[in-house]
Amino acid sequence: MKKGLLDILKGRFLVSGDAPKNWLFLLFASFLAALMISSSHRADKKVTKISELNEEVRAMRSEFVALRQQLQQMRLESTLRVEVVDNGLKPTAVPPQKIIVKSEE
Repeated sequence: MKKGLLDILKGRFLVSGDAPKNWLFLLFASFLAALMISSSHRADKKVTKISELNEEVRAMRSEFVALRQQLQQMRLESTLRVEVVDNGLKPTAVPPQKIIVKSEE
C-alpha cells in the first residue's frame, strides 16, 4: 500500500504502460468537474435573478396599493366637491326626482 501511494504521489501512473487509460480517466473527471462548476454558477445566477425579480415585484405591488388608495381618495364625493368648486359647480339644494316612464302596450 505504501508503494502504491508513493507511485501516485510521484505520478508514475501517468507514465507507466497503461498511462493512456489513466489520462482518459483524468480528462473525463476534469470535464465532469468543469461541468459541475459551470452548472453551479448558472444555478447561482438564476437564484440571484429570481431574488431581484421578487424584490421588484414587491416594490411594484407596494406602488400599486399606494396608487389604488390615492385613486379611492380622489373618487370620494367630498374630494370631488372641492375640485369642482373652482368651475363654479356646487351641490344642488333640491334632491333629484325619479322619472317613471310608462309604456303603452
